[in-house]
Amino acid sequence: MSKTHFGFETVDEREKARRVRGVFDSVAPSYDVMNDLMSMGLHRAWKAYTVLVADLKPGQRVLDIAGGTGDLAQAFARKVGSTGMVVHTDINASMLRVGRDRLLDAGLVLPTLVCDAEKLPFARDSFDRVSVGFGLRNMTHKDKALAEMHRVLKPGGKLLVLEFSKVARPLEKAYDWYSFNVLPRLGRFIARDEASYRYLAESIRMHPGQEELKGMMKMAGFGHVDYHNMTAGVAALHVGIKC
Repeated sequence: MSKTHFGFETVDEREKARRVRGVFDSVAPSYDVMNDLMSMGLHRAWKAYTVLVADLKPGQRVLDIAGGTGDLAQAFARKVGSTGMVVHTDINASMLRVGRDRLLDAGLVLPTLVCDAEKLPFARDSFDRVSVGFGLRNMTHKDKALAEMHRVLKPGGKLLVLEFSKVARPLEKAYDWYSFNVLPRLGRFIARDEASYRYLAESIRMHPGQEELKGMMKMAGFGHVDYHNMTAGVAALHVGIKC
């Protein structure tokens, strides 16, 4: 069986899938609270910027991959209106249930589907926009997932990848200290799960940096790719156009 990484560990690919599922099963109930604490609320600004760059119009179709607790899906749905459609997906059923319930509480009934981004169950040229927020780094075969996102986009469609990235060099030491000392402790006290938040810090370090991910998106077929650093590179929004 092929090997891959789970944080800093080298594991079998099936083992990674099982362990990532365990991480998100564990953190799902406290996911939103932890996001606010970990990012000091900045994740809300990053997502708002993603919605702005998506530049959605009424009637358009959006696929939200790794949609989790539904923040982006909810914002997209407000933009496309009753004539559009947002499909809310995640590979993790626990996260998806939390997101579905939040969307229902907000008065939104969206198509909600458990699916694997590496094998999307949608036809070619189905969506005007595809988004993946803080989910790409957990995927085993990122190249396959990006190729699938390209496949289901309409020509001229836009992929938006919001993900933790490589922080500016002067901040690296402070960011590492925060990631490996503060985050696990927050996980222990708030989510009762230190190990999952240690994995979070490690998975960010193993994820491709800005330029590497840009190259991967071009290899997947996107004709134009650009990225926008946010908070000194703590997060980055990569935008790819299907030509």
